Amino acid sequence: MRPRREFTVAVFVVDGDRVLLHYHAKLGRWLPPGGHIEPNELPDEAAVREVVEETGLEVELVGERALPLATPVQLVRPAGIQLENIGHDHEHIDLVYFAVPRVAGQAPHGTHAQASRAGWYRLDELAALGADAEIQAWAVRAVATVGAWRR
Repeated sequence: MRPRREFTVAVFVVDGDRVLLHYHAKLGRWLPPGGHIEPNELPDEAAVREVVEETGLEVELVGERALPLATPVQLVRPAGIQLENIGHDHEHIDLVYFAVPRVAGQAPHGTHAQASRAGWYRLDELAALGADAEIQAWAVRAVATVGAWRR
């Protein structure tokens, strides 16, 4: 039997040399903000919405758009697409995005952010925090990509 597959987003928000992560208690892991793409929702919209819902921060996605045209609307190309095994019969097709906060230096806020220990973490803090190799690798790539984009 084929597993149930759902489209999701994960957003590595970068502020200088720090990334925004939160502790996902149900999964027991440090993760970037993210979640399911709702019916009739664009992936870009889902990425921005999930960051707001989980951290209270407004963000701007960083990435290329395929063509410099207004029509048809060009969506931000994800930094990556990966298949994540959630359980024996459940997988996520995860669109990975990079973003920057609309207001630099702002702390995560809101009930969800406090409950999930959302915060800004430097790359050299991630291993001690308990972030796994995948999250660390994406964080390194996000910081480098956003740094190059800002130049």
